[in-house]
Order: sequence, then C-alpha cells, then structure tokens
Amino acid sequence: MTDRNVLGGELEPCGIDPLTGFYRDGSCRTGPEDGGRHTICAVVTSAFLEHQRGIGNDLITPIPHYSFPGLVPGDRWCVTALNWLRAHEDGAAAYVVLASTHERALEVVSLAALRDHAVDVPPDPGPFGG
Repeated sequence: MTDRNVLGGELEPCGIDPLTGFYRDGSCRTGPEDGGRHTICAVVTSAFLEHQRGIGNDLITPIPHYSFPGLVPGDRWCVTALNWLRAHEDGAAAYVVLASTHERALEVVSLAALRDHAVDVPPDPGPFGG
C-alpha cells in the first residue's frame, strides 16, 4: 500500500539532510510504532523551534543516541501533528510541505490550517530564520 499525502497524492520525501522521519528514511510516513505521529513535513523557523523548546520538545539540541542532529531554521523535519497544532494555536506554526505531509495528519489538524502555512521550499531557506 502506498502512503498518501494530505492532497491525496503519493507521499513525497520530506528531507534527507538532516535525515528525517520516525523511521529515519526521509519520509513522514507513520505506523503503529510511531505513537506521536510524526506526520507533518515542517520547514522549521526560529519561532517554531523556540516554541517547541518552551513546551518541552527541544528540537535544537542534538541527541546522537536517537540519530537526532538538532535542527536549525530552514531544516525540513517530520514533526508530530499534535505539537504542530499546538504551535499553530499559539501563533508559532512552522511552514508545511503539503506533498510531504502524511494524510494521517488530517486526523489531528485541518487541511485548511495546513494550507495556511503551506510553502514550496526554495533553494535558499534563509528567509525562514525569523
């Protein structure tokens, strides 16, 4: 069975540098082992990273044991739908790559909210720093 994105198409890769995904395969696919549902392909910003740190989800500090390099603004990363929604409600949502966001994210977040933050990732992610 092919994983689908929130637009109904085939799920596209989210990011390989750093290598993202619950399964560390570059994709925001999910399964029974992924209790947090890392289904949203986010292009993280400083505001999102600080928000996540503030709620106890430090995405900045590397954790080598989990193959987690630590993130910087502009990185593409599969984030949990619940934490993205919380950031959205608090005005700090990260940008979203819809074609790389798994359809199961829609069980938690509306397509309208995701579309409000949709972005095509440019070659230079520098503008995402603020």
